[in-house]
Amino acid sequence: MSSLISAALALPVMLYLMAGEVHTLALVVWTSLLLALLAYRYRMIVTYRLRYDSTEGTTRMDFIRRYGWSWSAIGVLWGVSIGLTFLQASVPTQLVCGLVVLGHGLLSLTALSAYLPVFRCYTHALVVSVLLGLTVPMLLGVVPVMGLKYVIPLIFLLLIFWWWLHTAGQRLHQVQRASLELQFFNQELIDSLTQQTRASLRAVATKNRFLASAAHDLRQPVHALSLYADWLATEPEMAPDIAPRILQSTRAINELFDSLFDLTRIDAGNYKLRLQHVDVQQLFADVVLQFQPVAAGKSLKLRTHARPTTLWADPVVLRRILGNLVSNALRHTHQGGVLLGLRHRSDMLVFEVWDTGVGIAREHQQAIFQEFFRVSQHQGTEDSLGLGLTIVSKLATLMGYQLALHSVANRGSVFRVMLPAYTQTGKEAAENSRGVLDPAAMGVR
Repeated sequence: MSSLISAALALPVMLYLMAGEVHTLALVVWTSLLLALLAYRYRMIVTYRLRYDSTEGTTRMDFIRRYGWSWSAIGVLWGVSIGLTFLQASVPTQLVCGLVVLGHGLLSLTALSAYLPVFRCYTHALVVSVLLGLTVPMLLGVVPVMGLKYVIPLIFLLLIFWWWLHTAGQRLHQVQRASLELQFFNQELIDSLTQQTRASLRAVATKNRFLASAAHDLRQPVHALSLYADWLATEPEMAPDIAPRILQSTRAINELFDSLFDLTRIDAGNYKLRLQHVDVQQLFADVVLQFQPVAAGKSLKLRTHARPTTLWADPVVLRRILGNLVSNALRHTHQGGVLLGLRHRSDMLVFEVWDTGVGIAREHQQAIFQEFFRVSQHQGTEDSLGLGLTIVSKLATLMGYQLALHSVANRGSVFRVMLPAYTQTGKEAAENSRGVLDPAAMGVR
């Protein structure tokens, strides 16, 4: 825009001086072409600001390829003014035209050097047209041959100016490039620091919430344990009734500490994996042995379904994941049952835990994997620590497994743990075909 403004200001002065001293038809043609091109470039600048200014670099390159010719054309037209006036107009007119052309060459340093291809097109067109303007009139006989005395020094000076303009443009381009790179680097640094600050604040908030929730959940069984101990001290004959309650409080404390230690080790990267062959049917049998009394106490059916399969995994981690999912399912199921199964797919193995419980509303399906989160409307969450699904999520991430949930409120849920197919070992990996797991067919209704 700066070059356009300078051209609009310089053109009337040049026309005023050139009128009556330059061939009228040539002046009219030159003026008409220059005005048309200036109007076209103004429209081009408006188009750029409206459509291309906020776009990506590839789109801007399309703009350059479409309108790049205009820079060469405007350079040629300014250089032609030298051919129209050299040794034909008065000395003041030649001086003014020469200064205008020199000024446009210098202005291109700041206006165009940011993009060297455009800068070179403009300066090359400007200088070449000036060279032709100095020599062609003599060849055509418009200027006497005696003018050669002035042409040779001017051509020499013009070549020096051309070299200096090219060198200065390259150096200025490097300065502008370094400035932009520094600007982008500083912006990236600021963005990185901002993200780190936000992450630190979130970590502090999470830590505070974690400690507050842990302290709250720990206070309840400890307080109950203290009350039972005082009760036992004052009424020793009540030991048969108090002992189970003390045992229950102790188990709650141990469960909380185990969960906290697991989370701490996972977050710290100190959880040691021990990969080995795992028999899925035996794994399911261990889970059923652990949770069958809980299911029987609530009159629920706990069933499993798995074909003979051997996996390459950490049995402790896998048992902890499935155990937490089964425990969570039993806690929130009051009639029907829970099904633990393994589905074989072409590209993965999928552990599934189905239940006919209360289900999880859509707005809570992401939050349930957060530490100490419990859905307040659900019965059975009073004795829940809110850490089971958090541990499941972190252990699944640690092992590279995918975790998915599908749930309908008041109808039940299914949690899926997806393992890559290559975790299956043995010849059954090639023999097992895709299985269909139907919870209703397994007796879960």
